[in-house]
Parts: sequence; C-alpha cells; structure tokens
Amino acid sequence: MHAMNANPLRCAALVGALALAGPAWSQDAASAPTAAKAGPPAGFVAPAEPKADETNGQRAKTQPGNNSPVWRAVRDSGAAPGTTTSSTPEAGTLIQSFTQYPGSRYATAGEAWRQTRNQWILPLGGALLLLAIAVIGLFYWRRGSLGGHIPDTGRVIERFTPFERAVHWSAAISFVVLALSGVVIAFGKFFLLPILGGTLFGWLTYALKTLHNFAGPVFAVSLLIFIVSYLRDNLPRGDDLNWLSKAGGLFGGEEPPSHRFNAGEKIVFWGGMIVLGLIVVGSGLVLDKLVPGMDYTRSEMQIAQMIHAVASVLMMAMFCGHIYLGTIGMKGALQGMRTGYVDEAWAKEHHQLWYDDIKAGKIPAQRSAEAPPAVVASPAAQSH
Repeated sequence: MHAMNANPLRCAALVGALALAGPAWSQDAASAPTAAKAGPPAGFVAPAEPKADETNGQRAKTQPGNNSPVWRAVRDSGAAPGTTTSSTPEAGTLIQSFTQYPGSRYATAGEAWRQTRNQWILPLGGALLLLAIAVIGLFYWRRGSLGGHIPDTGRVIERFTPFERAVHWSAAISFVVLALSGVVIAFGKFFLLPILGGTLFGWLTYALKTLHNFAGPVFAVSLLIFIVSYLRDNLPRGDDLNWLSKAGGLFGGEEPPSHRFNAGEKIVFWGGMIVLGLIVVGSGLVLDKLVPGMDYTRSEMQIAQMIHAVASVLMMAMFCGHIYLGTIGMKGALQGMRTGYVDEAWAKEHHQLWYDDIKAGKIPAQRSAEAPPAVVASPAAQSH
C-alpha cells in the first residue's frame, strides 16, 4: 500500500491493465505467470513514469523537508497568481517570477535581489566602512588631535544656540542608533552570530529592528529641522575653494581661514545631510510603508531596500570623519556643541573669517539670552 501511494501513476497503469485484461484475472495461480507474460492488450499505452527525483514522495525519502518540485512549479507558474481574499497587490503570488525577463541569469527576481545584496552591497559596504575606520585610525596615529596652537584667552564666543544644539543632538543620537542597529542587522551574522549564538542573536536583531523603525521617523523630523536651521551658514562662498585647495590644512600647514562652517563641513552638510540623508529617509519611509499612494509591491520594496542600504553605508562612511573631527580629532570642537561656546582662540584658529566678522560687529558674539559659562584662561594666556 505504501508503494502504491508513493507512485500513483504506476498504480493507475496497473489498474488499467487489470481492467482491460478481464477474465484473465480469474485464472488460477498456475496460469498467472502466463497471463503476466502476455502483457497488456493491444492498443493500451501505459503513462510515462515520472522521474524518481521529481516526485515529493521519492524526494522526501532522501531529502526530508525538500519540497523543491512543488515550489519550482509555483515559481514557473508565477505569471498566474492564485486566489485570495486579500486586496493587497501581489497577494496571490507566492514567489516572484522572472517570466517578464526571460534572459535573466537568476530563477526569480527575488533571487536576483538576494544575490545583489549578498554579493555586492554587503561586501563592498562592509569594506568601505572598515576602510573609513582604518584611515581615521591611521590619521589619528600619525597626526593626533588637531588644533590647540593658540593659547586660550578666557573669552568665549557663542557658536551654537540651545535650539541649534538640541536639533544637532537629536539628529546625531537618532543617526547613531540607526547606524549601529543597521550594522548589526546587515553585518551582525558575520561577527556577532558566532559569539552570541542563534537564540540571543535573534532576540538582539529583533529588538534592534524595532528600535530602528522607531528611530527612523525621529531622524527624519530632526533632519528636516536641521537642514532649515543650518542652511544659511552652509551656503557656498568664494573662500571655500581656497580651503579645499589646501585640504583644510589636514596634511600640514595652517588651517585656511573660513567662515562659521568651512568647506569640509559644507560638503558633509550638502552631501551627507541633504543628498544622502534625504535618500535614506525617503527609502526608509517606503520600507516602513509610510508613503501614501504606493502599492508596495515586491519589486518596489526590493529597490527601496537596495537604495536604502547603499545610501546608508555612504552616509555612515562620510560621518565617521565628521564624528572623529567633532570629538577626539580636534581640540575644543566637542565643547562647542556640548556647551554652545568656544574660546576666541579656537574661533580664530579654525574659523578666522567668522571670528573677524564677530570682532568687527557684523555678527553678534551672543545670540541667545543665556549667560556664557565662566571660563578660566589657560596659564599661558594669563602670562601675557
């Protein structure tokens, strides 16, 4: 009985042969071999037997759980969706098909997306991030922290208002949360999964994915406010070309004079915050299904995911340098964003044109109502 169930087509052929044989079945056992040798009657054509490796029954014996024949049939019939009560587009299609692209090297569009992600985006993106970190580490090892060549005066200038700092920290914190969670989700299986194991890594990625989805809208709102708040001081100026021609003095020599933000900071603002930032936010909103009027088909979501991944990696690589210079890479830079004030010596050394405009009265040194912090001049400054 098991053998009959395992090969229904053979059973059908046997039943048909017996039915057509008629009285031969009633012969005694001694004559049975003779009847068997006679074969089926004239005109009977037995159905072709399926290949053993193409049936689920036979496949299950050697490869339990492998239902590839079933899903191969579903894939090949992808142009004919099934029936469903859901009104969601493509709800009746179980597997993406490449029927409309017969020349594709992959079996399905989903497989093409998977291979593009695993063979191109992840390896190249991971290499870019590692390269950015390595370059920063090498630069810090060779040059150390920049600045500090002019002794502090004890007189401070307000560089950022409380509102500007709040906007900056909102964007910065949400970006760091998104970056770290994104790195673990995309690359964690390579360096965390072997350490944590499947269960703990699964819980971690699920929690980070949820945190990622909530931090995304926060970053989107803070990004728009950031762009509006800092746009005027990041407009290109003629002195930016001079700053760029000397690479900002990063590789030797004095830092070229600049206004409130130098050309490097403006590149980060326009390239990182506006171009890449808006691409990351836009594709992220698509992935969160927060853009009205879209069908959110498989192909749309796959394209959005690839754009989101590429723009995010480029943005993280660019902001690695910005974070470095804003913390340990430049003396006094973090103080400006933490307290809102910088020493006059710092302003003169790193943003001389901005400092000159303040001293000339073109720009107010104090733009908010809060009192500046009490700063004690360095011993070197007091000796003068």
